[in-house]
Amino acid sequence: MKAVPHLWLHAFWPLLALLSRQSECAAKNGNGGNVVEHHQPSYWEQPPFSQPYFDNTTRRETTTTVGQSAYLHCRVRNLGDRAVSWIRKRDLHILTVGILTYTNDQRFQSLHSDGSDEWTLKISSPQIRDSGVYECQVSTEPKISQAYHLSVVVSKAMITGNPELYIKSGSDINLTCTVLKTPEPPSFIYWYRGEHVINYSQRGGISVVTEKQTRTSKLLISRALPADSGNYTCAPSTAESASVMVHVLNGEHPAAMQHGNSSNSGAATRTLALLLLLLHAGSFAR
Repeated sequence: MKAVPHLWLHAFWPLLALLSRQSECAAKNGNGGNVVEHHQPSYWEQPPFSQPYFDNTTRRETTTTVGQSAYLHCRVRNLGDRAVSWIRKRDLHILTVGILTYTNDQRFQSLHSDGSDEWTLKISSPQIRDSGVYECQVSTEPKISQAYHLSVVVSKAMITGNPELYIKSGSDINLTCTVLKTPEPPSFIYWYRGEHVINYSQRGGISVVTEKQTRTSKLLISRALPADSGNYTCAPSTAESASVMVHVLNGEHPAAMQHGNSSNSGAATRTLALLLLLLHAGSFAR
């Protein structure tokens, strides 16, 4: 029963406020004979927190890779009956209003749960051209907005060393793959030989060590044989793959090096023969 007076006061507070304003108008009209016009207070004249405002704890700088969905989170407190819209800043194109999509590009979608203060813009399969500034706008008068910056980058894998690797039979194949320009570590990194994932049970002596923090993966094949030759590919979950051609040779040197050494040896032999011929000719002249 004690709460009744408070409920009564809350219910009639708008009427009391109106009567108070009318009394002020009447008093001023009676004193000076001037009519005082009243207008609805603007957004900035409202008492604190009686209008929508942004919760600035959300992250406003987002980086994602090409093809990996991006999420921009806008949190609006005390929204009331206002609407939240997402706008692309570069062309002022309205993307969403409330939970409705207002663009033909269906990659853009507004996510919102009933009773939540969060309005999320989801961009599926983003491309580099989607990088830029997006605004979360609230339909107050005047409108209020908050900017969010999205960067879409191309993530690539890189295998350390030359694109072709020559090793002697019985030596180890040791490959290191690093994922570049990725905001988050890949959830997995697969190694392929040709078109097939490397099968650990196919033969012994194969190990893979993946370190998510450093975004690297190392493949080791011990005591490699000529049958281990082939195209090796490092394929991260969220990056372009990288490949290297591995040649396992029975000889001491790769064929190209053997060919080069043979050429060098032939040239040296010809040079030595020419010198001997010159010396012989000189002796004959004397």
